[in-house]
Amino acid sequence: MDRREAIQKASLILGYAITGPTLAGVLSGCKATPEAGFTPVFFSNEQGVLIEALAEIIIPKTGTPGAREAGVPQFIDTLIANVYTQEQKDKFINDLVVFDTGAKGSTGNSFIQCTPEEQVQYFEAHHTKALKEATEGGPTGWWNAGSGGDKPFVLKVKELVLVGYFTSEAGATKALQYNPVPGPFKGCVPFAEVGKAWAT
Repeated sequence: MDRREAIQKASLILGYAITGPTLAGVLSGCKATPEAGFTPVFFSNEQGVLIEALAEIIIPKTGTPGAREAGVPQFIDTLIANVYTQEQKDKFINDLVVFDTGAKGSTGNSFIQCTPEEQVQYFEAHHTKALKEATEGGPTGWWNAGSGGDKPFVLKVKELVLVGYFTSEAGATKALQYNPVPGPFKGCVPFAEVGKAWAT
């Protein structure tokens, strides 16, 4: 599966067109690659842990690798560091701080200090609210582009996680149906196994 095909499949899952900075980052070569010990380049260590937690909430490890194992937090960190404008970077960090501050206000702890159950509940509450607000006035997927408003933070993160995951090797080959093209080379196959000849 090539990168463009993976982006198309991620777009179908997202239910809307991927935003410019995310698309530019993927097409320019940013990809999720698992690393031992995530050391953020753009985020602070605490922010990196928060992004890891959010990514794993969105795509947890089940029978297939989760977002953390697929290297999605590194993908997000690299993409934002190398593709986002300074204004977009500042906005993302400000939204991240607001999200974390909200967790302190509702639970008494920062998001990463909350229990896993509290983290999921807090994220889901924001996600539900964001979907409702973003699609008011007519559903257009997760974000009503006609409103001219900025996409809610949790939906930005979700977009980044899904694109990072489904363009990673783990996401593309283990979570999605995968058929390597070209297939394996078989130099000498009896005609009886082939059956009819292939049309060209």
